[in-house]
Amino acid sequence: MRRPKNKKFFPQFFALLLILLVLVSVYLFCDVSAQTLNYNIPRRLGVLAAIAVVALSVGVSTVVFQTVTENYILTPGIMGLDNLYIFIQGLTIYLLGNGTFNMMASTSHFVFTLIVMMCASVGIFLFMFKLNKGDIYFVVLSGLIFGMAFGGLSSFMQVLMDPSEFSILEGRMFASFNRINMDLLGIAALVSTAVSVWMFCDIRSLNAIVLGRRQAIALGVEYKRVVLKSLIVVALLTSASTALVGPVTFLGILVVSIARHIFPTFRHDILIGGSILTGLCALVFGMLATERVMQFSVPLGVIINFVGGLYFIYLMLKVKRV
Repeated sequence: MRRPKNKKFFPQFFALLLILLVLVSVYLFCDVSAQTLNYNIPRRLGVLAAIAVVALSVGVSTVVFQTVTENYILTPGIMGLDNLYIFIQGLTIYLLGNGTFNMMASTSHFVFTLIVMMCASVGIFLFMFKLNKGDIYFVVLSGLIFGMAFGGLSSFMQVLMDPSEFSILEGRMFASFNRINMDLLGIAALVSTAVSVWMFCDIRSLNAIVLGRRQAIALGVEYKRVVLKSLIVVALLTSASTALVGPVTFLGILVVSIARHIFPTFRHDILIGGSILTGLCALVFGMLATERVMQFSVPLGVIINFVGGLYFIYLMLKVKRV
């Protein structure tokens, strides 16, 4: 069997890289004077670094999750990790009260949030996966139920808070790339990069899983091991990106769907690379729109959820018609 040629995707990659270079250049040097150079450039480089971590995490986790679930309109956000994040923030604010604001920006709180989200999500996946003998749909349904439970608990915590505490939590409900701690960024980047490299070791197995469970097993793929590993990777990447910038629920469905149109292939190395580039372009463009056009009046997370939510509704209607 002749291996498919990938040279036909070079123009798409080149075009995305060119668009990304233009967007990054505009974002870095727009409205920068000699007096503000030393302040603006380091701050914007930090924002771009956070965008790179989120694009990597979302691109890898969404493509992998859609492959193992055999559904291209699902994203890791359905597993309830966003609700778990908001619950952890709400519980922290409720317990600490007035000392919360400084605590929320500390490295210890970030590491605590990251560890709790990782342990909770991986524990749920491992328990449910082994409990039902590797049924991926049972795991996804269980994650959805746990997500609803965390959402209910976070709503309960919000009722108990006073208005000043709720205002702090409200700032954590939406993704923000303007309050990045560089120490936290380094931890999240290390986790995301290491987990992504670990997942790439099974990239050929993912290519086979696209054909379905039976065909993958017939081709010699250790299906249960790869699927369980994929769910753990999805949990770790989603936890890292959410703990760093906040919930970006609909970013995955948006960028991966666009990448699938640009790169119509089953090869996961191409799809993941295209999804990461698409995510980078979308997030940098979103930051330009937020800072230059809307003058910080609307958070980037709100724009992502609005556009991504509309696109998700479009996909649902399209699938229903089919």
